[in-house]
Amino acid sequence: MASTVEALIRKAITPAITKVADFNRKRLPEPEAHVFLAGINAPVDSEVTESDLEVTGDIPAELNGRYIRIGPNPLEPPHTASHHWFLGDGMVHGVALGDGTALWYRNRWIRSNAVSEALGEPPAPGKRHPRSDTVNTNVLGHAGSSWAVVEAGGYPVRIDDELNTIAHDPFGGTLQHGFSAHPHRDPDSGEMHAICYDAQTHDKIRHVVVTADGKVRREEPIAVQDGPMIHDCMITENYVIILDLPVTFSIKLMIAGQGFPYAWNDDHPARVGLLPKEGSNDDVIWCDVDPCFVFHPCNAFENENGTITMDVCAHDRMFTGSTQGPDSKATPFERWTIDPESRKVARRIIDADPQEFPRPNEERMGRAYRYAYTVALPDGFDNPNMMASKIYKHDLDTERRQVHDFGADNIPSEFVFVPRRGSKAEDDGWLMGYVTNPVEGSSQLVILNAQDFEAEPVARIHIPHRIPSGFHGNWIAD
Repeated sequence: MASTVEALIRKAITPAITKVADFNRKRLPEPEAHVFLAGINAPVDSEVTESDLEVTGDIPAELNGRYIRIGPNPLEPPHTASHHWFLGDGMVHGVALGDGTALWYRNRWIRSNAVSEALGEPPAPGKRHPRSDTVNTNVLGHAGSSWAVVEAGGYPVRIDDELNTIAHDPFGGTLQHGFSAHPHRDPDSGEMHAICYDAQTHDKIRHVVVTADGKVRREEPIAVQDGPMIHDCMITENYVIILDLPVTFSIKLMIAGQGFPYAWNDDHPARVGLLPKEGSNDDVIWCDVDPCFVFHPCNAFENENGTITMDVCAHDRMFTGSTQGPDSKATPFERWTIDPESRKVARRIIDADPQEFPRPNEERMGRAYRYAYTVALPDGFDNPNMMASKIYKHDLDTERRQVHDFGADNIPSEFVFVPRRGSKAEDDGWLMGYVTNPVEGSSQLVILNAQDFEAEPVARIHIPHRIPSGFHGNWIAD
């Protein structure tokens, strides 16, 4: 745990310390290159609309809606010595489909105050979080609206059907604190559950529940230490699963002027918490796990013997050296068995190859499931250009893996599963996501038949622009 002295310093983060950080930031040595501002990660410099899109194959006629993905895209050149991949201005990239046609591709910056000012526009409406209004990590549909979200203290932003910012909106004023990049919808209740942390509150996190009609009904505080970074969580039928792992707030990085003050902390115990969905801090069952870091679990479910199964992409370590972005060396796909009786977590590797961005059929969220879809990485997460051309389909019953390879220079990002209308089988539907060719400077929205995973795509919508590698997105049906 942090020393008593450091704990006192954490509580004393004041404007004076911020001034020291600002002073030191200007003195940081400039790197020779910033790998998250180059190659496939290089920001695009304009907003475009394309309505005459070439299509190879046939777009399924029942896909009426928009595939939207978000990621960091600095509008103005950032201070490279302190810039971290996670900090750039948010930009959404979307393709609208309707009645078997591709209606348009658009990209739009999320209007923070800084983005609006740089574009010469009045500020977007809505309440801002006191420390940051940059939103860049996920896009989802809920309660009849499309929401861009971010973690560590930010408020959600509503966007319209053409990707324009409507307003910064803490769920109609019902959200009292920051939100998360990864809420998970309970398929039975329609409610979203999230574990939320604040970058400047180091002794507590919150379990937040958003009702099916888009109002926050619960913000339950949970005690932690050291200010852990909790990017994601998971749900089961009865629990919310908390990932309290050894990446924590670093006062040293903050004072040094780094924009992203989180680092690996050997002194912070790794543990997984089982919080009953309506429980309090005293009800959390904390279970020890071997040190690692998880950005993204895929799914979890309860077993008849009282244990819980959770599948994750587990990084060996994270933020141990690089201040520019993720820097792990190994990221296998693992199955964790969480035992509330022994308060231990057993880890077993399903697939040792490096991979990330796991997604299931989310109609099975929190329940037993069979299929998981992941994106291949070349060497863990330490290659910032993610130059791997494959995605995987895991059959978790047989533990067999299928591979879809898009070919040299074609780099996929996260793929999401969209169930076919009236489907019975778990994998009866489509997978869709962006594939970028940084050599050609072009991209595609690719649609695969999930049941014929290794076959040629059902459809490829050609986009005559490079879409930078980004974070998360979803299909939002009309």
